[in-house]
Amino acid sequence: MADTFGSDLRSSHPFNLALPLQDAPDLVATLATEGKTADATSAVKLNNGNIQCDTCHDAHMQSRDIVSPNFLVMDSSRGQLCFACHDPNRITTGQNNPLGGWSTSIHAIAGNTVGSTPSVGPYPDVATNSCSSCHQVHNAPGAQRLLRGVNEQDCSNCHNGGNNVAPQLPNVYGEFNKIGHPFPSTKNAHDPSESNVLNNNRHATCADCHNSHAAKQTATFTIPPGIRPSQTAVLGVSSTDGITAVSPAVNGYENCLRCHGTSAGKAVNPIYGYLPARVVFSGDLLNVIPQFALTSTSSHPVLHPRTSALPQPSLRTNMLQLDGIAPGRAMGTQNLCIDCHNSDDNREFGGAGPNGPHGSRWTHILERRYEISSASAPGALIGNLFPTPDLSVSGPYAMCAKCHDLNSVVSNTSFTEHARHINDGFSCSICHTSHGMGGISASITGERLVNFDANVVGMNGTNPISYNHATNTCSLVCHQHTH
Repeated sequence: MADTFGSDLRSSHPFNLALPLQDAPDLVATLATEGKTADATSAVKLNNGNIQCDTCHDAHMQSRDIVSPNFLVMDSSRGQLCFACHDPNRITTGQNNPLGGWSTSIHAIAGNTVGSTPSVGPYPDVATNSCSSCHQVHNAPGAQRLLRGVNEQDCSNCHNGGNNVAPQLPNVYGEFNKIGHPFPSTKNAHDPSESNVLNNNRHATCADCHNSHAAKQTATFTIPPGIRPSQTAVLGVSSTDGITAVSPAVNGYENCLRCHGTSAGKAVNPIYGYLPARVVFSGDLLNVIPQFALTSTSSHPVLHPRTSALPQPSLRTNMLQLDGIAPGRAMGTQNLCIDCHNSDDNREFGGAGPNGPHGSRWTHILERRYEISSASAPGALIGNLFPTPDLSVSGPYAMCAKCHDLNSVVSNTSFTEHARHINDGFSCSICHTSHGMGGISASITGERLVNFDANVVGMNGTNPISYNHATNTCSLVCHQHTH
């Protein structure tokens, strides 16, 4: 036989189980309690309350399923055989059904035709293959959850831009070959049973950000902060304390906070580029919750709508498309994380690639180019100046230009020295933090995201680095110049 079970059934659907059969939120309610499946024809049945070969197979009838003539007891297209025992619609108090939302998910309704290499089931399209698109009942390559490939490798069968699916899907895996979220090794894979706060977070799996049983196609791009359809029924973390589970996540940032909030084990990875060290911070530079919090002196409006009373003369009415010219989504009062951290060719802003922070050719998985100045020591000469910079989409500050008119910035409409600083080549990053004030300081008032990079800006003598918006004054040393 092609399927050789041996004595280890972890990679095959279990049979000859030790009784009693254990109930689970995704099983038919009568399966464990009464030994009955949901198949009204009684073709799918337990054998003395146990799963045996004849639960799914009839040795005397080969082609009840004419497409998959494997002696099945019934036609298994669209998951009919699977749903005799597994119930996507079961609701149990205090328990999450991992199959919830299946009937309206994109994997349940997609009409994309499929090839046979690699195998994604015997049927001609995704919807008809149903469960068998991702799961293999015997000798599955992935022992956990009987996946056709371990974690990401299972998803890559269709989402790698190849011709195994027609029409082709956006090439998500091509994005990971850029600067992208890292995949796990075989020794530290994520698992559905782990904590909602992902402390083992120097990698990400597809299932951390997507629920394959509930995900829907994102055909239109809704306004922030709501989570997008492709992330339907994913887990999240509350922005209030960074710990409380939100299931399912309602806002896009709640899913990101599983790793980018209070989780332990965060580390700076050089592949993502230089990370500024802000003068004002909360003690964890990688925890974005205090940076975006409502109590922050100023922040980009991710966790809450814009509340600043200060005018923003450079702010556009619409974000710009990737070409840097055409207007995109209206600015609104709130942003998504993916408005900045996104694939550099994403569909939402005019590209042909997938949406989301899968990967980008720009550092920090930014959607567009953003150059960050650095120096050998605080107050020392800056090694990467960009004098009289190109203000177009090809220039060093294209990420900022998506929402802010750089012509307004260099015309000094909000600060009388903007033009001088920018034309001399200093990056926005020297004076401004990109997320928000991560703490409170007696010397830096922090309006308009002014929070100096302590690796570049030094102290003026014994005076602390300072900035006061009301008096428009500062005290610091930058690029060997004393202010």
